[in-house]
Amino acid sequence: MRTRASRGQSWLAAAMLSPTLIVLALVVFYPLLSAMRESFYESGQRLDADGFVVEGEWFAGLANYAGVAGQRFLNAALNTTLFTVVTVALEVVLGVAMALVMQRAFKGRAFLRAGILVPWAVPTAVSGLMWKWIFQADGVANALLGTDILWTADGDWAKLAVIIADVWKTAPFVGLLVLAGLQIIPADVYEAARVDGSTPRQTFWRITLPLVRPALLVAVLFRLMDALRVFDLPYVLIGPRKQSVETLSGLIWDEATRVHYGPASAYGTALFVYIALIAFVFVKLLGADLLSDVRSRRKEARDVA
Repeated sequence: MRTRASRGQSWLAAAMLSPTLIVLALVVFYPLLSAMRESFYESGQRLDADGFVVEGEWFAGLANYAGVAGQRFLNAALNTTLFTVVTVALEVVLGVAMALVMQRAFKGRAFLRAGILVPWAVPTAVSGLMWKWIFQADGVANALLGTDILWTADGDWAKLAVIIADVWKTAPFVGLLVLAGLQIIPADVYEAARVDGSTPRQTFWRITLPLVRPALLVAVLFRLMDALRVFDLPYVLIGPRKQSVETLSGLIWDEATRVHYGPASAYGTALFVYIALIAFVFVKLLGADLLSDVRSRRKEARDVA
């Protein structure tokens, strides 16, 4: 039976967690449920059974979700997925490289670390405006390349411009998290590797990367969640309603600004399910990966003992 002390601790834990749960209910769960409810309704003007024009809100069933199979939604979903895969992959490679450079001890390391992290500290809207100036027809990019590319027009060059701007801004974030993982690796491990004659490449693939993998996977998860809901950078850099760079968040914003709250809520619900599914799969894989690492380390410890 539970003792009085354990019951008291349970009530204390519930009391301490209740403010957080209340805030989550008001900020997360209530808007989510409201959006899901709104996705089954339409609002505006229509003709009633007597032929009179009436204004209000009425139940539409799954009619708003029909747009999920439409060309514009599928294009936005493809753009979102493309941006997520390409930018996260490039940011992981550059972030790991930045972390390895920032970890080294040399004169001026603090200045280099601050310089690398500056792009991440710049607000996204400011970053988008800066890159828009760079990618203008008479901007810095064309001047350096000696070309006349219309970077900010609707097309493949616009996709590339958004990818470059996003990688420039958020690769330092991945580097920061990976650097935190590198800081906890004991120096004795690298010393033992040098004594055993390990080359720098072997040290990276067999020691650094496996030990920093938990931090790297967390960074990838954060970036996946952030990239799947990207909106502000394509909007500021290229503009709204551009087919080549319109993302799901941009589509939702456009429908909402035109007072199409039903379709906007339906698209938002679909985006939520998409992100939740990817997060679930990733977390399951991440949990299994970390669990296998813990078990292997315990087995190694028992073998040594």
